[in-house]
Amino acid sequence: MVRVISVEAERFPIAGTFTISRGSKTEAEVLTCTIRDGNAIGRGECVPYRRYGETMESVQAQIGQLRSQLAMGLDREALLDAMPAGAARNAIDCALWELETRMSGVSVAKRLGLTPVALETAYTLSLDEPGAMAAQARKNAARPLLKLKIGGGGDDLARIRAVREAAPDSRLIVDANEGWSDDTVAKNLAEVADLGVALVEQPLPAGKDAMLATFKHPVPVCADESLHETKDLAALAGLYDAINIKLDKAGGLTEALRLRDRATEMGFSIMVGCMVGTSLAMAPAVLLAQGVDFVDLDGPLLLARDRKPGLTYHGSLVSPPDATLWG
Repeated sequence: MVRVISVEAERFPIAGTFTISRGSKTEAEVLTCTIRDGNAIGRGECVPYRRYGETMESVQAQIGQLRSQLAMGLDREALLDAMPAGAARNAIDCALWELETRMSGVSVAKRLGLTPVALETAYTLSLDEPGAMAAQARKNAARPLLKLKIGGGGDDLARIRAVREAAPDSRLIVDANEGWSDDTVAKNLAEVADLGVALVEQPLPAGKDAMLATFKHPVPVCADESLHETKDLAALAGLYDAINIKLDKAGGLTEALRLRDRATEMGFSIMVGCMVGTSLAMAPAVLLAQGVDFVDLDGPLLLARDRKPGLTYHGSLVSPPDATLWG
Protein backbone atom coordinates (compact mmCIF):
# COMPACT_ATOMS: atom_id res chain seq x y z
CA MET A 1 0.00 0.00 0.00
CA VAL A 2 1.30 3.49 -0.87
CA ARG A 3 1.71 5.80 2.09
CA VAL A 4 0.07 9.23 2.09
CA ILE A 5 2.18 12.16 3.32
CA SER A 6 0.86 15.57 4.29
CA VAL A 7 2.39 18.68 5.89
CA GLU A 8 0.43 21.30 7.81
CA ALA A 9 1.64 24.74 8.91
CA GLU A 10 0.28 25.70 12.32
CA ARG A 11 0.65 28.66 14.68
CA PHE A 12 0.27 28.65 18.44
CA PRO A 13 0.24 31.92 20.41
CA ILE A 14 2.94 32.47 23.01
CA ALA A 15 1.87 33.76 26.42
CA GLY A 16 3.23 37.30 26.02
CA THR A 17 6.46 37.80 24.07
CA PHE A 18 9.45 35.44 23.96
CA THR A 19 12.74 37.29 23.48
CA ILE A 20 16.31 36.10 22.97
CA SER A 21 19.34 38.03 21.75
CA ARG A 22 18.37 37.43 18.11
CA GLY A 23 14.85 38.84 18.39
CA SER A 24 11.32 38.43 19.74
CA LYS A 25 8.25 36.48 18.74
CA THR A 26 4.66 36.18 19.87
CA GLU A 27 3.75 32.83 18.32
CA ALA A 28 5.27 29.43 17.70
CA GLU A 29 5.28 28.56 14.00
CA VAL A 30 5.42 24.79 13.53
CA LEU A 31 5.08 22.25 10.75
CA THR A 32 3.40 18.91 11.37
CA CYS A 33 4.23 16.01 9.07
CA THR A 34 1.63 13.23 8.94
CA ILE A 35 2.31 9.86 7.34
CA ARG A 36 -0.64 7.50 6.80
CA ASP A 37 -0.28 3.82 5.96
CA GLY A 38 -3.74 2.28 5.74
CA ASN A 39 -5.41 3.00 9.07
CA ALA A 40 -2.11 3.73 10.86
CA ILE A 41 -1.05 7.36 11.26
CA GLY A 42 2.20 8.85 12.53
CA ARG A 43 2.86 12.52 13.25
CA GLY A 44 5.95 14.59 13.86
CA GLU A 45 6.29 18.29 14.63
CA CYS A 46 9.22 20.54 13.82
CA VAL A 47 10.10 24.20 14.34
CA PRO A 48 11.99 25.80 11.43
CA TYR A 49 14.76 28.03 12.77
CA ARG A 50 16.14 31.03 10.88
CA ARG A 51 19.47 30.82 12.72
CA TYR A 52 20.12 27.68 10.65
CA GLY A 53 18.76 29.11 7.40
CA GLU A 54 15.33 27.48 7.74
CA THR A 55 11.93 28.99 7.03
CA MET A 56 8.46 27.51 7.12
CA GLU A 57 8.49 27.46 3.31
CA SER A 58 11.95 25.92 2.89
CA VAL A 59 11.29 23.14 5.40
CA GLN A 60 7.92 22.36 3.88
CA ALA A 61 9.62 22.15 0.47
CA GLN A 62 12.29 19.80 1.86
CA ILE A 63 9.62 17.43 3.14
CA GLY A 64 7.81 17.64 -0.18
CA GLN A 65 10.95 16.63 -2.08
CA LEU A 66 10.95 13.32 -0.19
CA ARG A 67 7.24 12.66 -0.62
CA SER A 68 7.58 9.99 -3.32
CA GLN A 69 10.30 8.08 -1.45
CA LEU A 70 8.28 8.20 1.78
CA ALA A 71 5.19 7.01 -0.09
CA MET A 72 7.10 3.96 -1.27
CA GLY A 73 8.29 3.05 2.23
CA LEU A 74 11.49 4.99 2.99
CA ASP A 75 12.46 4.01 6.55
CA ARG A 76 14.23 5.90 9.34
CA GLU A 77 17.68 4.50 8.61
CA ALA A 78 17.46 5.41 4.93
CA LEU A 79 16.16 8.84 5.91
CA LEU A 80 19.48 9.63 7.60
CA ASP A 81 21.21 9.40 4.22
CA ALA A 82 18.40 10.92 2.19
CA MET A 83 18.17 14.23 4.06
CA PRO A 84 20.52 16.42 6.12
CA ALA A 85 19.99 17.08 9.81
CA GLY A 86 17.44 19.76 10.57
CA ALA A 87 13.79 20.48 11.17
CA ALA A 88 12.46 18.71 8.07
CA ARG A 89 14.16 15.43 8.90
CA ASN A 90 12.99 15.72 12.50
CA ALA A 91 9.33 15.97 11.52
CA ILE A 92 9.59 12.98 9.19
CA ASP A 93 11.63 10.86 11.59
CA CYS A 94 9.25 11.38 14.51
CA ALA A 95 6.28 10.65 12.25
CA LEU A 96 7.93 7.38 11.20
CA TRP A 97 8.59 6.39 14.82
CA GLU A 98 4.92 6.85 15.65
CA LEU A 99 3.78 5.14 12.45
CA GLU A 100 5.83 2.08 13.41
CA THR A 101 4.13 2.08 16.81
CA ARG A 102 0.64 2.31 15.30
CA MET A 103 1.39 -0.52 12.91
CA SER A 104 3.08 -2.81 15.45
CA GLY A 105 1.15 -1.99 18.62
CA VAL A 106 4.47 -1.60 20.48
CA SER A 107 5.10 1.81 22.01
CA VAL A 108 8.23 3.84 21.30
CA ALA A 109 9.14 3.69 24.99
CA LYS A 110 8.96 -0.11 24.98
CA ARG A 111 11.03 -0.34 21.81
CA LEU A 112 13.65 1.81 23.53
CA GLY A 113 13.59 -0.41 26.62
CA LEU A 114 12.24 2.41 28.78
CA THR A 115 9.87 2.68 31.68
CA PRO A 116 9.72 6.48 31.45
CA VAL A 117 9.23 8.70 34.48
CA ALA A 118 8.33 12.34 34.99
CA LEU A 119 11.25 14.73 34.54
CA GLU A 120 12.14 18.07 36.09
CA THR A 121 12.37 20.64 33.32
CA ALA A 122 13.95 24.06 33.30
CA TYR A 123 11.64 27.04 32.88
CA THR A 124 12.91 29.78 30.57
CA LEU A 125 13.00 33.47 31.45
CA SER A 126 12.82 35.69 28.38
CA LEU A 127 15.57 38.27 27.74
CA ASP A 128 14.71 41.67 29.21
CA GLU A 129 16.11 44.40 31.41
CA PRO A 130 17.41 43.22 34.83
CA GLY A 131 14.37 44.43 36.77
CA ALA A 132 11.94 42.77 34.38
CA MET A 133 13.87 39.51 34.48
CA ALA A 134 13.85 39.67 38.27
CA ALA A 135 10.07 40.00 38.13
CA GLN A 136 9.86 36.91 35.91
CA ALA A 137 12.11 35.04 38.33
CA ARG A 138 10.13 36.12 41.38
CA LYS A 139 6.94 34.84 39.77
CA ASN A 140 8.63 31.46 39.15
CA ALA A 141 10.87 31.29 42.22
CA ALA A 142 9.25 28.03 43.34
CA ARG A 143 10.56 26.28 40.23
CA PRO A 144 13.73 24.31 40.99
CA LEU A 145 15.48 25.10 37.69
CA LEU A 146 15.36 28.39 35.79
CA LYS A 147 17.01 29.17 32.47
CA LEU A 148 17.93 32.77 31.66
CA LYS A 149 18.09 34.06 28.10
CA ILE A 150 20.87 36.66 27.99
CA GLY A 151 23.44 37.77 25.42
CA GLY A 152 22.01 41.26 25.29
CA GLY A 153 25.20 43.21 25.98
CA GLY A 154 26.72 44.82 29.05
CA ASP A 155 23.77 44.16 31.36
CA ASP A 156 24.16 40.37 31.29
CA LEU A 157 25.77 40.08 34.70
CA ALA A 158 23.23 42.50 36.15
CA ARG A 159 20.46 40.33 34.74
CA ILE A 160 21.92 37.19 36.33
CA ARG A 161 22.41 38.90 39.69
CA ALA A 162 18.84 40.21 39.63
CA VAL A 163 17.45 36.76 38.89
CA ARG A 164 19.61 35.16 41.58
CA GLU A 165 18.32 37.63 44.17
CA ALA A 166 14.72 37.09 43.11
CA ALA A 167 14.98 33.26 43.06
CA PRO A 168 17.65 32.38 45.65
CA ASP A 169 16.72 28.70 45.88
CA SER A 170 16.49 27.89 42.16
CA ARG A 171 19.32 26.34 40.17
CA LEU A 172 20.20 28.52 37.22
CA ILE A 173 21.17 27.83 33.61
CA VAL A 174 22.47 30.81 31.66
CA ASP A 175 21.97 30.78 27.88
CA ALA A 176 24.15 33.42 26.24
CA ASN A 177 23.01 32.54 22.69
CA GLU A 178 26.49 33.23 21.24
CA GLY A 179 26.45 36.71 22.77
CA TRP A 180 29.77 36.88 24.66
CA SER A 181 33.25 37.50 23.26
CA ASP A 182 36.81 36.27 23.74
CA ASP A 183 37.41 39.37 25.86
CA THR A 184 34.53 38.72 28.27
CA VAL A 185 33.97 34.98 28.44
CA ALA A 186 36.53 34.02 31.13
CA LYS A 187 35.56 36.94 33.38
CA ASN A 188 31.85 36.31 32.94
CA LEU A 189 32.18 32.59 33.70
CA ALA A 190 34.09 33.38 36.90
CA GLU A 191 31.43 35.83 38.00
CA VAL A 192 28.48 33.53 37.30
CA ALA A 193 30.26 30.75 39.19
CA ASP A 194 30.15 33.00 42.26
CA LEU A 195 26.39 33.34 41.71
CA GLY A 196 25.90 29.58 41.79
CA VAL A 197 25.06 29.11 38.11
CA ALA A 198 24.97 25.40 37.22
CA LEU A 199 25.56 25.62 33.45
CA VAL A 200 26.32 28.20 30.75
CA GLU A 201 25.09 27.53 27.21
CA GLN A 202 26.94 28.65 24.08
CA PRO A 203 28.75 31.74 25.34
CA LEU A 204 30.70 32.27 22.09
CA PRO A 205 29.60 32.16 18.45
CA ALA A 206 29.62 28.72 16.83
CA GLY A 207 32.86 28.23 14.94
CA LYS A 208 34.54 30.99 16.95
CA ASP A 209 34.79 29.16 20.24
CA ALA A 210 38.45 28.05 20.30
CA MET A 211 39.02 30.36 23.27
CA LEU A 212 37.14 27.88 25.46
CA ALA A 213 40.09 25.47 25.28
CA THR A 214 42.52 27.96 26.79
CA PHE A 215 41.30 28.10 30.40
CA LYS A 216 39.67 25.95 33.06
CA HIS A 217 35.91 26.46 33.21
CA PRO A 218 34.64 27.45 36.67
CA VAL A 219 31.13 26.57 35.42
CA PRO A 220 30.37 23.78 32.91
CA VAL A 221 29.97 25.17 29.40
CA CYS A 222 27.38 23.61 27.08
CA ALA A 223 27.43 23.54 23.27
CA ASP A 224 24.16 24.44 21.58
CA GLU A 225 24.57 26.21 18.23
CA SER A 226 27.97 24.49 17.87
CA LEU A 227 26.35 21.04 17.87
CA HIS A 228 23.85 19.44 15.54
CA GLU A 229 24.61 15.74 15.11
CA THR A 230 27.03 13.02 16.12
CA LYS A 231 29.71 13.93 13.58
CA ASP A 232 30.11 17.33 15.30
CA LEU A 233 31.24 15.86 18.63
CA ALA A 234 34.93 15.33 17.84
CA ALA A 235 35.48 19.05 17.25
CA LEU A 236 33.89 19.93 20.60
CA ALA A 237 36.20 17.82 22.77
CA GLY A 238 38.33 20.09 24.94
CA LEU A 239 36.06 23.08 24.30
CA TYR A 240 32.81 22.11 25.97
CA ASP A 241 31.80 20.15 29.05
CA ALA A 242 28.20 19.47 27.99
CA ILE A 243 26.01 19.39 24.91
CA ASN A 244 22.43 20.45 24.26
CA ILE A 245 20.58 17.96 22.04
CA LYS A 246 17.53 19.30 20.24
CA LEU A 247 15.52 17.12 17.89
CA ASP A 248 15.20 19.93 15.36
CA LYS A 249 18.99 20.28 15.20
CA ALA A 250 19.81 16.56 15.19
CA GLY A 251 17.14 15.84 12.61
CA GLY A 252 14.98 13.47 14.61
CA LEU A 253 14.91 10.98 17.43
CA THR A 254 16.91 8.34 15.55
CA GLU A 255 20.01 10.52 15.26
CA ALA A 256 19.46 12.16 18.65
CA LEU A 257 19.62 8.79 20.41
CA ARG A 258 22.95 8.04 18.72
CA LEU A 259 24.23 11.50 19.57
CA ARG A 260 23.26 11.17 23.22
CA ASP A 261 24.90 7.77 23.60
CA ARG A 262 28.12 8.73 21.83
CA ALA A 263 28.41 12.00 23.77
CA THR A 264 27.96 10.11 27.03
CA GLU A 265 30.76 7.73 26.02
CA MET A 266 32.99 10.74 25.38
CA GLY A 267 32.33 12.17 28.84
CA PHE A 268 30.02 15.07 27.97
CA SER A 269 27.15 15.95 30.28
CA ILE A 270 23.83 15.92 28.43
CA MET A 271 21.04 18.44 28.18
CA VAL A 272 17.94 17.75 26.10
CA GLY A 273 16.41 21.00 24.94
CA CYS A 274 13.77 22.29 22.57
CA MET A 275 12.60 25.07 20.33
CA VAL A 276 9.37 26.82 21.29
CA GLY A 277 6.85 24.24 20.11
CA THR A 278 3.87 22.24 21.28
CA SER A 279 3.56 19.03 23.25
CA LEU A 280 3.77 17.04 20.03
CA ALA A 281 7.34 18.27 19.55
CA MET A 282 8.25 17.66 23.21
CA ALA A 283 6.83 14.12 23.43
CA PRO A 284 9.72 12.24 21.74
CA ALA A 285 12.21 14.51 23.51
CA VAL A 286 10.80 13.44 26.90
CA LEU A 287 11.77 9.86 26.03
CA LEU A 288 15.20 10.97 24.81
CA ALA A 289 15.73 12.90 28.05
CA GLN A 290 15.24 9.96 30.41
CA GLY A 291 18.31 9.85 32.64
CA VAL A 292 20.14 12.92 31.27
CA ASP A 293 21.74 15.66 33.36
CA PHE A 294 19.59 18.65 32.35
CA VAL A 295 16.11 18.80 30.83
CA ASP A 296 14.79 21.91 29.08
CA LEU A 297 11.43 20.90 27.63
CA ASP A 298 9.25 23.81 28.68
CA GLY A 299 7.97 24.79 25.24
CA PRO A 300 4.29 24.16 26.02
CA LEU A 301 4.59 26.12 29.29
CA LEU A 302 5.48 29.20 27.25
CA LEU A 303 2.38 28.94 25.04
CA ALA A 304 -1.00 30.55 25.57
CA ARG A 305 -2.55 27.49 23.90
CA ASP A 306 -1.15 23.97 23.46
CA ARG A 307 -2.42 20.94 21.57
CA LYS A 308 -5.13 18.79 23.10
CA PRO A 309 -4.32 16.31 24.37
CA GLY A 310 -0.93 17.60 25.43
CA LEU A 311 1.77 16.66 27.87
CA THR A 312 0.92 16.89 31.56
CA TYR A 313 2.95 19.38 33.59
CA HIS A 314 2.78 19.58 37.38
CA GLY A 315 4.80 22.66 38.16
CA SER A 316 8.15 21.87 36.53
CA LEU A 317 7.56 18.12 36.31
CA VAL A 318 6.67 16.89 32.84
CA SER A 319 5.14 13.43 32.55
CA PRO A 320 5.88 10.97 29.72
CA PRO A 321 3.56 11.27 26.71
CA ASP A 322 0.30 9.39 26.66
CA ALA A 323 -0.35 7.25 23.60
CA THR A 324 -3.14 9.61 22.56
CA LEU A 325 -0.53 12.34 22.03
CA TRP A 326 2.42 10.47 20.47
CA GLY A 327 4.31 7.21 20.54
